[in-house]
Order: sequence, then C-alpha cells, then structure tokens
Amino acid sequence: MTPTTPHSPAVLDNLPYPLVLVSGNRRVTYANSAATALFDNIALDADLALTLRHPQVLDAVERALETGQPQADEISLSGTVTRVFDLHIVPVSAEAVGAETDGVLLTLNEKTAEIRAEQMRADFVANASHELRSPLSAILGFIETLQGPAKDDADARGRFLGIMDREAGRMNRLIDDLLSLSRVELDEHVRPQGKVDLSHSLNSVVDLLSERAAAKNIEIKLSGGHNIPEIPGDADQLFQVFRNLIENAVNHSPAGSVVSVNIDASSTLTDSSTPGVAVHIVDQGEGIAKQHLPRLTERFYRADPARGKSAGDGPVSTGLGLAIVKHILNRHRGRLIIESEVGEGSTFSVVLPRN
Repeated sequence: MTPTTPHSPAVLDNLPYPLVLVSGNRRVTYANSAATALFDNIALDADLALTLRHPQVLDAVERALETGQPQADEISLSGTVTRVFDLHIVPVSAEAVGAETDGVLLTLNEKTAEIRAEQMRADFVANASHELRSPLSAILGFIETLQGPAKDDADARGRFLGIMDREAGRMNRLIDDLLSLSRVELDEHVRPQGKVDLSHSLNSVVDLLSERAAAKNIEIKLSGGHNIPEIPGDADQLFQVFRNLIENAVNHSPAGSVVSVNIDASSTLTDSSTPGVAVHIVDQGEGIAKQHLPRLTERFYRADPARGKSAGDGPVSTGLGLAIVKHILNRHRGRLIIESEVGEGSTFSVVLPRN
C-alpha cells in the first residue's frame, strides 16, 4: 500500500519537536519539519534503520511493535555538539500511519539545554565549594597552630592573625559576590526602568578608586561624556559594573601608568543599528592571550591564576567579577567587548543602549 498523508498534516508539521510515524514493518510513513531538520537523510517509505541508525531507537520501536506497549528512553545524538532527547514511542492505528498494519509514533523532546544547565549548576557549586574551602582551610590551620605550637609566640600570633584576616576577607568577598550574582541572575530578564546619568556614575567610581590608584602611582583619566542624556538603567548596578572594570584595570596596571576611561556618545550596539553609549576602559598592563578572551566572563575562570591577585598586598579576586558584569549588562541589553594583546594592555568596552 502506498503511504498516505496522516490527518491534519499542517498541525503536525508545525509542532516544534521531531515527530515520525512508522508502520508495522518499520517503514517511515511521515516525518514533520522538525524531524527532517534533525535527521538529514530521513526518507518516506524507507526502512527506519536506514534513516535513523540508532540502536536504542530501533530496539524501542521493535519492543513497541511486538508488545503494543508505549516505550520511553533517553538518547544522545552525536554531531558537532552532542544533543540529548527524551524518546517516546506509542502504538497507533494503521489508519494513523497510513499503512495496512498498526504502527508507532515517535516523538523526541530535546533536553540538551536542561542537562547543560544542570551541569553548570553542579560545576558552580563545586567551584564555589573549592573557592570557599581554600581560605577556610588556611584559617582553621592557623587557629590550630595558635592553639598549639605558637600559643605563646607573640610574633607568630601577629603574623598569623594578619593572614587569617586576609583569608576571612577573601571569604567575605566571595560570599558577597555569590549573593550579588544570584540577585542579578534573578532579575536578568527584567529590563531596568530607571534613568542613569552615566557621567556622574563614572565620576563617582573614579573618585572612589583614585586614592587606591595613587598608592600605586597610577592615574585614572576620564574623558568625554559631555552633555550625554540619561540612559535607561539601574544606577547601582551600572556603578558596580564600572567599579569592577576600572578596579581591575588599576589592579593589573604597572606603577607609573595611566588607566584611561573614555565615554563615546556616538556608538551603536554590536550587530545592530541601535544607538548606544560606549565606555572604553584602557589599561597598560601585561595583556591577556587571545585564547582566554572568550572565557573571561565565565564564573571562577582566570586566564592566569597569578592575575587573580591584585598588585601589592591587595585583595585576591573571587573570579566572579566579570560574570557579574556580563549578567548586569545582559539585563541592560548592553554588551561587553574585550580586546587585548599580550604586552600591549587591554581594553574593556561597555556599550549600552541610549533608549
């Protein structure tokens, strides 16, 4: 019998998940658009084994045809990126499959994104635990030493308490950043409704960080930004973005250098013609190798563990600053562009829409 088109083909064809009808002799009688997009070589009236060379699927179809019972499984499809699907197979009538014998309906529900998200959460918890465990272990070790061998050693006590204070501060900053990142991610889909005076915000950040920069003999130069109208945004969050980026530039710049902060009111958002305002933060530091640039906004990622430390006796980076920046800019529909050459410094550009 020649395969016939199943009922309501337009409805089936517009379903967002792959759907395949298979007759009792395992021949494909129908595949919707999502299925043909997923399986390039799918062909009507061909044996399923020639279209979908996947042992789990073929075994599940065979069981459904033999037993008349629904089947379910999780399958992975290899390719440039491995994709994971929930497979569901249910028996259907001969009329439904357009054949002389009863067949089955295959549906595939992709869960790749959910699995990746779960893996990211697991990695995040593992990384956060590791980052917290390191300073906590140091503090506990020094407490044990102070209660024992160094109990009456005044010099050791002063030195160890100083280290413990720094490690406790590191834990406190990490917890603050974790909470900050959690709050930002919670509201990331809601665009801010307030207005921000960008020049005022940047001047406030520069005033805050000038003393620290001067201690390293570094000058922060702010230019541009005259007569820029207020832009949509959350003032506190954008202050956090610019404080993080300018503070990083100071931390990674050599003594006697300049950190330039320039406001460009004539910019546009990347890949669109949306009018924007750009803030370019340029340092004269050691630069970052190109292979690290795409990953700098990942949680806990450090291009070089040594870069996690600021110059001198400053605080140790938590590895979350640029991740927070990325999510805040996502909420503002903005962009972060990072350009760097080893030995030539780095430029971190924030582009925000004007309206």
